[in-house]
Amino acid sequence: MKGRKAVFIDRDGVVNKLVQRPGFDLPTAPFAFEELRIFNGVKEALLVLKRIGVLRILVTNQPDVVYGYLSYEEWKKIQDEIEKLGFDDVFICPHGRDDGCECKKPKPGMLLAAQKKWNIDLGRSFMIGDTQTDMMAAKTAGCRTILVKDRYNSGVMSDFRAGSLLEAARLIARLITEGGAT
Repeated sequence: MKGRKAVFIDRDGVVNKLVQRPGFDLPTAPFAFEELRIFNGVKEALLVLKRIGVLRILVTNQPDVVYGYLSYEEWKKIQDEIEKLGFDDVFICPHGRDDGCECKKPKPGMLLAAQKKWNIDLGRSFMIGDTQTDMMAAKTAGCRTILVKDRYNSGVMSDFRAGSLLEAARLIARLITEGGAT
C-alpha cells in the first residue's frame, strides 16, 4: 500500500515575510510579534492543498530563542499565529547550528519524523522552501522541491520554482491532477 502524499512547507520566507535589519547580511525571521507579516494567499494555498488530499506540514528551523534574538514567549506568540493558518502538523527544530541535532535542516530529520508519524511516501511528496537548506533536506529525504523565489536565493537549485506559496500549491495541484506526482 502506498503512503500518503505530503507537502512540507518552510515557515520564514514562505508563509511569512522576512525582516531586513541592520547588522544581518540576510533577512531574518520576525523577532517580535509586531514584525509578523503573513504573505497574501497563504490560507488559499493551504486550501488548494487540502482539496487535493495532501498533508500540509510545516517544517521549520527556529533557533532564534537559543541565539537570544527573542524570548520564548514572543516566539510562541508568533508561532501560535502561524499555526492558526491550518496546517495538518508542525515540526520545529529549536536547536542552534552547533547543537549536532538530526532535525535541523539541511538534515532531513523533521521530514523523516513526519514520514513515520503519518505514513508518508516521500517520493510522492514535495518541499516548498526558500533556501538551499530546505532544498537539501528535501532531496536527502527523496522529495521533489519547489523554491519560492526571492532576491536572496537566485542561486539555489530546485526541481521547480514559484513566486509564492499559492503559486507552488497550484503547481502541485496541476502536477498531481495531471498524474505527474502519483
